[in-house]
Amino acid sequence: MIHFDESIEMIQNLEINNYKTKKLYLVDALGYVLAEDVVADHNSPEFPTSAMDGYAIIHEDMTLGRLNIASINPAGSSLKEEVIGGTCIKTFTGSLMPKGADTLIPIENVEVDGDDIIIKEEVPQGFSVREVGENYSKGQLLIPKGTKIDFPQIGVMSSLNIANVLVYEKPIVAILSTGSELLELGEEQTNDAQIRSSNNYILEAIVKKYDGIPMQLGCIKDDKASITKAVSGALEKSDIVVTTGGVSVGDFDFVKDVIVEIGCDVVFKGVRVKPGQHIMLARKGDKFIIGLPGFAYSSTVTALLYVVPLIEKLQHGKCSLRKIKAKLKEPFIKRAKKAEFTACNVSLMQGEYYVDFKGKKVGTSAILTNMLDDVALLVTSEDDSSKETGDEVTVLLFD
Repeated sequence: MIHFDESIEMIQNLEINNYKTKKLYLVDALGYVLAEDVVADHNSPEFPTSAMDGYAIIHEDMTLGRLNIASINPAGSSLKEEVIGGTCIKTFTGSLMPKGADTLIPIENVEVDGDDIIIKEEVPQGFSVREVGENYSKGQLLIPKGTKIDFPQIGVMSSLNIANVLVYEKPIVAILSTGSELLELGEEQTNDAQIRSSNNYILEAIVKKYDGIPMQLGCIKDDKASITKAVSGALEKSDIVVTTGGVSVGDFDFVKDVIVEIGCDVVFKGVRVKPGQHIMLARKGDKFIIGLPGFAYSSTVTALLYVVPLIEKLQHGKCSLRKIKAKLKEPFIKRAKKAEFTACNVSLMQGEYYVDFKGKKVGTSAILTNMLDDVALLVTSEDDSSKETGDEVTVLLFD
């Protein structure tokens, strides 16, 4: 089995030959990853512009104390008049500054007396005037390729008159759970050995949460012919196939063999990680199969560690999971000579993160309820030892 860090590095170093892209209407691109640089094709603003409601003046005229209102300048109008000595032009937020003016004095700083203004409070030269290119300059790179599109990016692109934007397609992720003991939602239980499947549903939720498009294919029985047919069909229709179960060393663990027999190249199989040591990653061209363990907690954790980065990899994105430093509120017992990901509760108090294990059960990798509450994963390497209260630890956050 390979070192956990090596397995992550292998995913990071995967080369994708052909990324899938498409054009989307601007607002529909929310949540997608940009597939082209966005460069300004003009200055914003193109001309000096008023940032407030007030009066456009020549700064040195403020010493006069009283100025004649020569005209009015609503936003969007094409004003011909210029500001000349001893005069001002009433100007509104967003209006182009009239020629001749270099300063805007706010309405609050003056008193109107008939056709004149009386200056009550002076302002510095250039006050409340937006200079050419204040927002951005022509030729400036505003949003680099690989940026996940959120509302600020949509706002900037709309100001550039970009109606349709090139994005990377979100990968389609086919989800299969193997096991003759598994029951789908609503399926009647006929013997005590049957259990309700949760893996395929939590994986569908993870794929949706982390920017993939799930293709739910349900549960399949533990026979090689069924698994071969299901995995082959899934690979044709999707970019990533995620299976749970069938990758260990049991008599009915067929997935690991089927992956090879359908012509996939194994990237790695077996990682020194707890939970999930029998995880398997293979590829066929730019398509991938990830074989996850069957236990619910194990498959959930390994999906976060391996499936989520692969989803992001296929769209040139950045992984949403992040590591932070936290302090232990109680001791932690290291139980395996492996990289270990342990469910914990994380809280933020006075700017510092803290970790405890209240309500978290110690047992097998089947305890999915350990993922409830304010959960995160305490990360320890295979070289780490047990920790004491107050020790600093690394924690993987999901958001």
